[in-house]
Amino acid sequence: MKEPIKKIAVLTSGGDAPGMNAAIRAVVRACTYYRIDCIGVYRGYEGLIEGDFKDMSARDVSNTINKGGTILKSARSQEFRTEEGREKAYKQLKDAGIGALVVIGGDGTFTGAMKLIEEFNFPVVGIPGTIDNDIYGTDNTIGYDTALNTVVEVIDKIRDTASSHNRLFFIEVMGRDAGFIALNTGIGAGAEEILIPEKDLGIDKLEESLDASREKGKSSSIVVVSEGDKIGKNVFELADYIKEKYPFYDIRVSVLGHMQRGGSPSCYDRVLASRLGVAAVEALLDRSTGVMVGVTNNQVTTVGLNKAIKMNHDINRELLKVAEITSV
Repeated sequence: MKEPIKKIAVLTSGGDAPGMNAAIRAVVRACTYYRIDCIGVYRGYEGLIEGDFKDMSARDVSNTINKGGTILKSARSQEFRTEEGREKAYKQLKDAGIGALVVIGGDGTFTGAMKLIEEFNFPVVGIPGTIDNDIYGTDNTIGYDTALNTVVEVIDKIRDTASSHNRLFFIEVMGRDAGFIALNTGIGAGAEEILIPEKDLGIDKLEESLDASREKGKSSSIVVVSEGDKIGKNVFELADYIKEKYPFYDIRVSVLGHMQRGGSPSCYDRVLASRLGVAAVEALLDRSTGVMVGVTNNQVTTVGLNKAIKMNHDINRELLKVAEITSV
């Protein structure tokens, strides 16, 4: 019979997302509730290799639920990609008496967690934290809702100036492999067109849309572009092409970039992160490992980390139809 877990570590890895601190807070306080020691690992897997650990109590996470970013910091570790690096990380965990690990992040974070499980049989549970919402096994990832609200607020402001100057704006949002942010913010902000990787619109369809908008008397337009969209090499090349084809348009490009990652998390993300932080600790205490906790149909669920990594979180086809209908 395995010894009971007496100490759980938590780390954040990869790109930061609003709500990560709320998840850390929930993990720490769940450990306190269940009388388990909690260790914070600074700088993700890099800190795991170096043993950059800190004992964390319930008071250490006071006044953090409202803060963006991650108090544990994040870093990408090339050394952890090697067997030697992972061996060092495992030794640090064992030397510190840590019996299990909670990792908060996305695909890369979960891939690293799988290595710890496969090579050392070390218990790990994942929490999905990424603004892209591209993780299978949960309806929403931590940070996604906040990013949507941030983007819609910015697009609303851009529309004011677009209308005032009769301009066509191409607004690039994050989403290298998934168009969740572009699709939802495009609908929410009333964009005339939305370009996402999952739907290869093609330049001809975009031109048809712009022609139709002009015929209907629209003097300004907003086109939301996911950074992974396949029309053109990038949004600037696309804008240059449209400018050459439609010289009467006053075209501007706005790349929202990392502002989408920042800011205080929304209430939804704070609640989601709190639920998943508690669920991760409870999963480990129930001897679960190699799983990610998520929320599906408002119920906390688990899915294997291998599925979370390999399977696709499909775009909602109904939303594609809604976007097409409401942009006429």
